[in-house]
Amino acid sequence: MANPSSSISSSFIKFIVFFELLCACTLYTNGCYTSIISFGDSLADTGNLKQLYDDTNQESLHFFYPPYGETFFHKPTGRCSNGRLIIDFIAESMRLPLVHPFVGVKGRHMMALRRGVNYAVAGATALDSAFHAAQGVVNTMTNSSLGVQLEWFKHSLPSLCDNEPDCRHFIGDSLILMGEIGGNDYNHALIAGKSINDLKSYVPLVVEAIVSTLDELIEMGAKTILIPGNLPIGCSVVYLTLYYGSDKVDYDNSTGCITQLNQFSEYHNQLLNTELHKMREIYPQVDLIYADYYNAAMQFFQFPNKYGFTNGALKACCGGGGPFGYSLSTQCADSSSSVCLEPDTYANWDGLHLTEAAYKVIYMSVFQGPYAIPRFDTLCPTTVIKEMDGISSST
Repeated sequence: MANPSSSISSSFIKFIVFFELLCACTLYTNGCYTSIISFGDSLADTGNLKQLYDDTNQESLHFFYPPYGETFFHKPTGRCSNGRLIIDFIAESMRLPLVHPFVGVKGRHMMALRRGVNYAVAGATALDSAFHAAQGVVNTMTNSSLGVQLEWFKHSLPSLCDNEPDCRHFIGDSLILMGEIGGNDYNHALIAGKSINDLKSYVPLVVEAIVSTLDELIEMGAKTILIPGNLPIGCSVVYLTLYYGSDKVDYDNSTGCITQLNQFSEYHNQLLNTELHKMREIYPQVDLIYADYYNAAMQFFQFPNKYGFTNGALKACCGGGGPFGYSLSTQCADSSSSVCLEPDTYANWDGLHLTEAAYKVIYMSVFQGPYAIPRFDTLCPTTVIKEMDGISSST
């Protein structure tokens, strides 16, 4: 006959083990955020643009083809990199699924996106397409601006909430990523031939579009929103190639980046920060976190070898050659392009976008380091993830 006290002891131990596992699970999911909701452009798009293009016209966009995705996913996923993006590292560190693109998911399948849904679209702008067309700049990639993405979110919200009468808890328990967004408002215009001075009038409008979207999300119940600033575009291989040999630009001796373009990025970021400071006073109950992508990235532009970028930070891994490994006429994945053998030793992937290794540095600096205001790790503890190399997940 079994000893009753032994049976009770065994049950108690099982309960304690179950309780500890439940607490551990809760800490890295429900304890911080139950879901990730993402808006933005190619820095966050996990496949929406790929879904928007049907099979007959996908060949017009090179990043739907190898070697995109080769490092982690081993196939193209619509991500504009060789592997994971910052949003992927965020999801992995919180023990959430990789954030699924919204486009193409319908009906009852929407419930599968309750733990992560992504509305970001590569090529998207903060201002709508009509504004840019009026300036003589046509976005041939997508018209899925920030306003369009917000409407997608509103339309899909009842399905995400399973038709609950109040979705405020779902939104309030989610980490919302506002971009990065705004960079393409400047990129498309610069590549179309607009001057840096031409774009200065865009900045207040871009920031206003971001702030307006934040206001709406807060009214809907958002409690934690992370808002990235722009990257140092003066270090982008596209612009280093575009302005190569020009006597109209100055270069930073410490990095080799274009000074005027980086100053422009800083102007955008300063204006965005000013508006976020005002919003914190209006919404003291909301965590509005500024993600300093600019200075997080400047670490490896200033000291590439320190971060393992032994082939430099100003040369593309994949592209058409030239002094920066990039050609305006030959894009990564073109039949005549070439790809490096060790992408992790490069910070730049294809001229405009960064490698998985570079995005990992930015993730670590923002989410586990000092490049967020307020510090993200004071709001949600992710310090248990000491070595990102040990993290693995699947789409």
